Amino acid sequence: MTIQTSPPMLRAIGAGVLVLVLSGCASFSQDGGLDAVSAMTSARTGQDVRLPQGSADNASIQDELDRLLGAPLSADGAVRVALLNNRGLRASLAGLGVAEADLVQAGRMANPGVSFSRMSGGGETEIERSVMFDLVGLLTIPIRRDIEARRFKGAQLLAATDAVRLAADTRKAWFNAVAAAQSAHYAEQVREAAQASAELARRMAKAGNLSALDQAREQVFSAETTTQLARARHNATAAREQLARLMSVWGAQTAFTLPERLPDLPAAPRDEGNVEALAMRQRLDVQLAKLDAESTARALGLTRATGVVNVLDAGYVNASKSGAPRENGYEIELALPIFDWGGARVAKAEALYMGAVHRTAHTATTARSQVREAWSAYRTTYDVARHYRDEVVPLQKKISEETLLRYNGMLMSVFELLADARAQITGVNTAIEAQRDFWIAETDLQAAINGSGGSTVSLTAAASAEAAPAH
Repeated sequence: MTIQTSPPMLRAIGAGVLVLVLSGCASFSQDGGLDAVSAMTSARTGQDVRLPQGSADNASIQDELDRLLGAPLSADGAVRVALLNNRGLRASLAGLGVAEADLVQAGRMANPGVSFSRMSGGGETEIERSVMFDLVGLLTIPIRRDIEARRFKGAQLLAATDAVRLAADTRKAWFNAVAAAQSAHYAEQVREAAQASAELARRMAKAGNLSALDQAREQVFSAETTTQLARARHNATAAREQLARLMSVWGAQTAFTLPERLPDLPAAPRDEGNVEALAMRQRLDVQLAKLDAESTARALGLTRATGVVNVLDAGYVNASKSGAPRENGYEIELALPIFDWGGARVAKAEALYMGAVHRTAHTATTARSQVREAWSAYRTTYDVARHYRDEVVPLQKKISEETLLRYNGMLMSVFELLADARAQITGVNTAIEAQRDFWIAETDLQAAINGSGGSTVSLTAAASAEAAPAH
């Protein structure tokens, strides 16, 4: 419908539209949301994240990578390389730009529609011009911006979760690689000793001082150590390649060096404290689930607001006819809720909100269980590793010393000495594995507290619940 109005009223309408448009404007941030992700990652891993911007930044990152990979690589150094160089993480960080673009777009008014019509007949010509604005979209800009701001925050939490998870995976891969290399080195020493024992048995059997049965036993043991060494070397290679994949290194960069042995156990385990409460404050997946529920609730409010009226356009109309003065007015277009009262959209939004609430509760319950399990693994592996360090390994050393004394005193043969050495192989390998398992359990505990190992919740529910005005 077209209604005549005066120029002052048109100026008032135009001024009101201009104020709303200016108040709803949004722009891109300078950091693209990366600073918040870096801060969350640094608080949980001690390492920040960077996304190279330009050739100078790329050169700076490359210099740091060369420095880290050129020296013996520590666990912290491996994590730093992964956070700087892992391409999957860079892809996740680049995804922040998509969420920020949606946020900026939500703060901008839809483009106005312009129409022009010309009709002629009977010697007369009628021309009508109009400019239409989406009032519903304009009035809901603050709500839509709030929804997209929460989604942008969710994208930052997801990116930080990826970074923290990558740091934990890299740290565990480093411990696995060092332990596997240590085991391979020990397996090589065992094989050399077994080969020497087999050669001695061959010579003694040739001289008639050893039975064929005892010679066969020594040869079998030597053959077994050869296969064990092959497996140990492959395990060391596989563990090293897993670390290389997480650090995204290739070519000459894969020649990084690792320490010869795992770090020593700490003097005492960490205090338990209230790890569940700490996890509830620290876990990124719990924060993301809460944000998901809040965003869905906000979207539910928008759905209810536009459930009945989701098309309301208003604009300026100018019409002129041959031989008649020009007419000015405004036009309002309103969709009549005759067939669709918006009940289905509201019901869908309410169902999505309840789903978000239940997911939040499930995430919190799962987080508490995971941190309790991780704490149990941490204390158990520490006690086991300390038991090997303080009890088993010293006893094995004492047995070796006593055996050597008896051999030197000619109270036992060389083969009895070698048999005792073979009996200690399993104990040494188990001690290495116990030490490795502790450091992995310690990393898993940190991951359980920070929320890098649990399932994450994306903010798709809020996006589905948001009702964009449909024309």
